[in-house]
Parts: sequence; structure tokens; C-alpha cells
Amino acid sequence: MSTLANTSPQETKAMTQRPARRRRIGKILGPYFFLLPASLFLLLFLVYPVVNMIIYSFEQVNVGSLLTGITPFVGLDNYRTVISDPSFRSSLVVSLIFTIASLVFQYILGFAMALLFNRRIPLVGLMRGSVMIAWMLPVIVSATIFKWMLQRDSGIVNYVLQSFHVISTPIDWLTNPQLALVAVIGANIWIGIPFNMSLLLAGLQGISGTLYEAAVVDGANAMRRFLHITLPLMRSTSLTILMLGFIYTLNVFDLIYVLTGGGPVNATEAMPLYAYRIAFGQFDLGSGAAVATLMFLLLLGISAIYLFLLRREEVA
Repeated sequence: MSTLANTSPQETKAMTQRPARRRRIGKILGPYFFLLPASLFLLLFLVYPVVNMIIYSFEQVNVGSLLTGITPFVGLDNYRTVISDPSFRSSLVVSLIFTIASLVFQYILGFAMALLFNRRIPLVGLMRGSVMIAWMLPVIVSATIFKWMLQRDSGIVNYVLQSFHVISTPIDWLTNPQLALVAVIGANIWIGIPFNMSLLLAGLQGISGTLYEAAVVDGANAMRRFLHITLPLMRSTSLTILMLGFIYTLNVFDLIYVLTGGGPVNATEAMPLYAYRIAFGQFDLGSGAAVATLMFLLLLGISAIYLFLLRREEVA
């Protein structure tokens, strides 16, 4: 009491304002402290590897330079070496065929299943859960199952086809250069259908039923309702699904590696497998980083196109 009595009015006012100032500062900085762990995680496991990869792509990085700690700057030499390699151009074509074919069939089949499961039919929940098994299984497990199914002599695919007299001799699904990529695409389609189906189903359930009821009153049949109501209202959802699918499919490594390892004769060597072979097979980490950087730039360009189309869709 004697201390408070001896303080001036200005000091008393300052003492009462300090807690309020601390609360105000804590209220401003509090959200940033909550974001700090996630930000550190992204910086450590996302930003740093990407920046380091880009730096490596301009340097001569191999086992010797890593041991000595000296990585000479070579400019664009790694990019020239990679682009002039026929195997890189082949891997780019394989990646585009693999990605586009997978996206087209995953989207079409996923949309068809979403339309089916959007109807009130018996056991729809059980069937929807059964379809999601393909998405819940680890990719390595799914790839191993497909590798067994597509074996020439003991695979169930050849057995079923021969049992129904579709083929007379077993087919080399994974060792024939003309069929290996088809087999890998088929396996990836099976894995990606549940993802497309679940997101498309969520989009379909967000469409108001009154629109379809009004269309029925106006005499529109099922095809007209699908073309003039469902497809336009699912455009934003479809763009998002195709964009996410493109990013995921272009980066597929484990599925192809387990099924074919990039063979036969590099028939299924997509860009991730080419980068892996250059970096860890030939121990040319600089060229491998250049391939990964080119993939990153390709995905960045596709993302920019997606954002442009999405913004135009929102404005329209």
C-alpha cells in the first residue's frame, strides 16, 4: 500500500496498461506461434529439398564431389546433357502417355461410379466402401498383386482369358515392350478410380435436387439433364480432380518400379524412373536433379493453367 501511495499517477497508469499491452501483443502474435511448427516442417521437408535440388541441377554433383565437398558450378550443362539424351525424350513421352491415359479412364470410370452411387440403390454404402479398398491399400501392395495377376504362366488374368477362349496362348503382359505400358496404365487406373469417384460423388451430392425436378417438369430426359445440369455444375470439381490427378500420376514411381522397373527396353521408364536411374544408377546427381527440376517446372506450368481456368470459371 505504501508503494502504491508513493507512485505518481503516470506510473500507476503505466503499470495498469502493461497487462493490457501484453494481452494485445499475445493476441496478435498468438496465431503465428500456432503456425510455427507447420511452417518449420514445410521449410525443412519441402522448401529446403526443392531449393537444394535446383542448386544441384547447376552443379557437377557425383560421388567424388560429395566426398570432397567440392561441387563445381557447370551452369546449364546438366540440362543440355539431359535434353540431348534420347532416353530422356523417351521417358517424357512415356510419362505423358501414362498420365493422360490414366487420367482419362480414371475420370470417366470414376464419374460413372459416382453417378451410380449417387442413386438410392440397395447396399450402396457397402459397394462404395468396397471400391475404396483400392485407394486404401498401399501402392506397393497393389503393385505386387498386379504383378502376380499379370504373370505369363501363373497369372490369373491369362488364366481367365484362356478359360473363356479369348486367347489361345498366354500373353507376356509385363515383358512385352508393346504391352507393358498398357498393363502399368491399367494397374494405375484401378488404383485411381476410388479417388476420382469419391470427389465426384461429393460434388454430385452438392447439386440441388430441385434443379433436376424443374428439368423433369420441362420435359428434359436423363441425357439432357446430365449435359445441361450435371456437367456444367461439376466443372470446377472436375478441374480440381484432373489437376490433382495430373500431379500425382506424373510423379508415380513405386507402381512402375515394382511392376516393370522401367523395362522392358525402357518401354515403361517414366521421368521419375529416368531421374532415379541417372542419379542413383549412374551416380550423376546433378543430371538427376536437372530432370527433377524439369518435372517441377512442368507441374508448375500445369498448375498455372489450372489456376487461370479456375479463376475464369469463378468469374463466369
